Amino acid sequence: MVNVNNLIMRFGNRVLFQDINLKLDRHKRYGLIGANGAGKTTFLKILSGQIDEYEGDIHVENGLKVGVLGQNQFAFEDYTIMDAVLYGNKRLYDAVKEKEDLYANGDFEDDAVNNRLAELEVISVEEDPTYEYEVNIGKILENVGIPASDHYNLMSSLDSADKFKVLLAQVLYPRPDVLFLDEPTNNQDIETISWLENELKRHEGTLVVISHDRHFLNAVVTNILDVDYQKIREFTGTYDDWYIAANVMAKQLELDNAKKEKEKSDLEAFVRRFSANASKAKQATSRQKQLDKLNIEDIKPSSRRDPSIVFKAKRVMGDEALEVHNIAHSYGDNHVLKDITLKFEPGEKVALIGGNGVGKSTLVKILMEEMKPNSGEVKWGATIEPSYFPQDTADTISGDGTLYDWLRGFDPKRDIAEIRNCLGRMLFNGEQQEKSVVSISGGEKHRMMLSKMMLESGNFLILDEPSNHLDLEAIVALGEALHEFQGNVICVSHDRELLDAYASRIIEIQADGSLIDFKGSYEEFAEARANGSI
Repeated sequence: MVNVNNLIMRFGNRVLFQDINLKLDRHKRYGLIGANGAGKTTFLKILSGQIDEYEGDIHVENGLKVGVLGQNQFAFEDYTIMDAVLYGNKRLYDAVKEKEDLYANGDFEDDAVNNRLAELEVISVEEDPTYEYEVNIGKILENVGIPASDHYNLMSSLDSADKFKVLLAQVLYPRPDVLFLDEPTNNQDIETISWLENELKRHEGTLVVISHDRHFLNAVVTNILDVDYQKIREFTGTYDDWYIAANVMAKQLELDNAKKEKEKSDLEAFVRRFSANASKAKQATSRQKQLDKLNIEDIKPSSRRDPSIVFKAKRVMGDEALEVHNIAHSYGDNHVLKDITLKFEPGEKVALIGGNGVGKSTLVKILMEEMKPNSGEVKWGATIEPSYFPQDTADTISGDGTLYDWLRGFDPKRDIAEIRNCLGRMLFNGEQQEKSVVSISGGEKHRMMLSKMMLESGNFLILDEPSNHLDLEAIVALGEALHEFQGNVICVSHDRELLDAYASRIIEIQADGSLIDFKGSYEEFAEARANGSI
């Protein structure tokens, strides 16, 4: 359905990828993976026609509908939510709006008006044979959590997360043959992600999706496109299939090279020993020819680098960790928390989950005393030293100093080498540590915040959506670090693989402000919910 021939993409003198030849087939769903900065989004924009300055050829089979997930959440502020989704089928949208205008203002005595209305009816029937676009759009919107009562409100009335849900509905509504999705799970709650998984698994055309959600990739994709070494290599299978295969390939290459290195070493020793000996000269020449034929391939360092995240508490906690008594909070008439009472025992690791807007971040801010509740109290144990990862790192990490300066500002007496080593663990090399804080990306700011938490050495970690903007390798490293941490954790996240990695208790805030408090892993929680036992 989509052919990529001899594709080369450069940014100045930097070659992003070159000599790319791919055939993307019908009934296949491709997960596009790679390190941050490897070129995933650029490649997707080339495929979808959003970038046209490249060498090579991209060909989409004639007559196919192409859908591209919009990234500008504010592009439809003056549209109703219903119209914003309908806009996904631009031909139908234009026909509907022109009909509405003609019926309201047209002169029906004019044959041209009547003829145009007839033409518009033909278009409407071609695009919507059953005249049910409002019903179909309504179902999609309700599935992503936009209630029917809001469907004719303006897009400007929605928060950012719900705006993005509408963009998802917009790209899925026309049922395109070829679908390009860049990070469709970002900032979505678990219920919406699960619904999206089921929708995409039923997609009968071609899908290319970028996601840092490992669970989502495993559930949806049939193939992996791996952007690395300035190439894009295709693997058949899920993300986990690719991960296993890639590691086996790397190990096999390492073993092959070790074998070749030994053979080369033996041959070199023979040549050195006998090249001056007339009776062995023929053998030495033969060995030299063998040596010249050996092509020892260095194992290229992948563009992926795994951060080394290690949380170590500098203080042992006592018998009391944290208690929350009768916390209630509202924003005007919106009551997000109702009489929340919880007790956290030393060593507990908690996943705080729930739909968007139910109050997860509000509760976290109350715990960290960034916000005062309408009622109730928070009681920390006397030995507790919390360390906090806020959701709005872009606002928290600011200033015109270097990365090193920003970290040192929290503890001027901290050993210089320790700060630099900590930044190095989070993949900031010596030169990058001198970058200005104002110039770094969202993902880099997340890694900076994790660096700060490692230096703080708190014994109670509170993290609000830490996996946003992190690549797959960093999310896996974070899950392992939280699992190994000898202290308490409360983490808000929609990443199910991350939750599964560390959590031993699941607290879900319901839409009505009540709680489900479940002792066990996220997988056990999901099974209990599926069985109807919670």
